[in-house]
Amino acid sequence: MNTRTIGLLFAGLSLAASGLLPGAASAQTGSPPAGELDASPIGKVLTATGTARIEHAAAIVVQANAPPGGVGQAKAGDSVYRGDVIQTGADGALGIAFVDGTSFNVSSNARMVVNEFVYDPKGHANSTLLSLTKGTFTFIAGNVAHTGGMKVDTPLGTMGIRGTAPRVEIMDDGSVKFSTLVEDK
Repeated sequence: MNTRTIGLLFAGLSLAASGLLPGAASAQTGSPPAGELDASPIGKVLTATGTARIEHAAAIVVQANAPPGGVGQAKAGDSVYRGDVIQTGADGALGIAFVDGTSFNVSSNARMVVNEFVYDPKGHANSTLLSLTKGTFTFIAGNVAHTGGMKVDTPLGTMGIRGTAPRVEIMDDGSVKFSTLVEDK
């Protein structure tokens, strides 16, 4: 091997060890490996206020005007993908609609990971797994809850959602408050 090849090999190993390569970083977040992620969006941001970010676990596009840290502010119209990490700051909030009709409201100081999302409108083996680690979330379950399995993971346990409108609040001490919103008919 020549000196240049050895140098490139060493640089690649150093980046992988430091967690700067996309594959190494996604393994740390609990998201699926980048090679297993779908390229098609599974949802869309409807509303965004304050500090709100979506970190995509899939391929990273480098731009000359990328903000520090490589993650920009989420805005209405942004796509949501399987494996994304959704975070809001003290002044942030997001409204997200998924392709199955599920709608999520994410409060300030919240963190959510879209671990799994499989939806076929004609299928009955649909599945969703969302990990909520902090903040307050209200949502209306869509078709995945009715035609498969929707699971919401919290620090206390995993909830199976079959078609309802829950409110989940994860406190700073890790405790979880859960309530079901009443719908007028």
